[in-house]
Amino acid sequence: MSITVIRSGMLATIQDLGRYRYQKYGVVPGGAMDTGAARVANFLVGNAGDEAVLEVTLAGAMLLIEEDMLLAICGADMKVTASGERLPLWRPALVKAGTTIHFEACHSGCRSYLAVAGGFDVPKIMGSRSTYLRAAIGGFMGRGVKAGDQLSAGVASPLSMRMMKDWEKKRFSNVTVPSWHASHFAVADELAKPLIRAMPGTDYERFMASSQAALFSQTFRIAPQSDRMGYRLNGAETLMLDAPFEVLSEAVANGTVQVPSDGNPIVLLADRQTTGGYPRIAQVATVDLPVFAQLKPGDRFRFEAITQQQAERLYLDSERDMAILKAAIALKFN
Repeated sequence: MSITVIRSGMLATIQDLGRYRYQKYGVVPGGAMDTGAARVANFLVGNAGDEAVLEVTLAGAMLLIEEDMLLAICGADMKVTASGERLPLWRPALVKAGTTIHFEACHSGCRSYLAVAGGFDVPKIMGSRSTYLRAAIGGFMGRGVKAGDQLSAGVASPLSMRMMKDWEKKRFSNVTVPSWHASHFAVADELAKPLIRAMPGTDYERFMASSQAALFSQTFRIAPQSDRMGYRLNGAETLMLDAPFEVLSEAVANGTVQVPSDGNPIVLLADRQTTGGYPRIAQVATVDLPVFAQLKPGDRFRFEAITQQQAERLYLDSERDMAILKAAIALKFN
């Protein structure tokens, strides 16, 4: 099965859940910005959660489906059409050959994820199919996809084959979709007035009391100088250290909140560097990284303080929900 790229839109790259175990060599993890949406899209087409997907940023991408294909799109609240027919998000769809998929407009959020049965078949580089643009490795030839590219799907799983066989019995024009969906995982509601839960970081106590308070009380705006590497934030009050101190470069994680000398925080994200030398004032809870990844330059949000124990409980709850969804889909087509 294959897809021809007619237009790539602002940016479209092949991503999976990331390239790990190589940070000690300076290789960034990368991967999908919204791993929750990427995993759900994969589950909806019968894939394992870590198969390669197409990450579409904002809007404008257009794809031609060359063969009948099982696919799903999850993530941003985006208007997507299949040869002019509205294509529902957060549910699987059997799409006929010759159908044009158009990511038309993004109402809220920033990134959508297209999964196909079998995942996108690109070479694994250091254990991952993710694209890291700065180093030009992984994904489709180490770059974003562009017009004329042919994207191939891998071998569909037995579950994917059962799903396609079930829907092939039904009449459909361009698209056949079931009545059920997985919108429980959508982040649209959280984006209305986003609260990003975070824990005080390693260097939190080194900041002025007023800056500690400002971190969790003021509204931050995402600056234009933001990308997959990190989001730069602007607030009414800059965050300042209580006294100067020399910081050694140490490992950083997805969601680490660093504060450079100008007092404007940077939230490190998927394509972050492997180490950082700025004071770490906070760490975004893993469960809220998908919400944060759907914010875009100009959006505003606030941090909400939680403890590490609360973050762990929220993470376990979200993983339980993922396991339930995966099991429910498998049982439905057993």
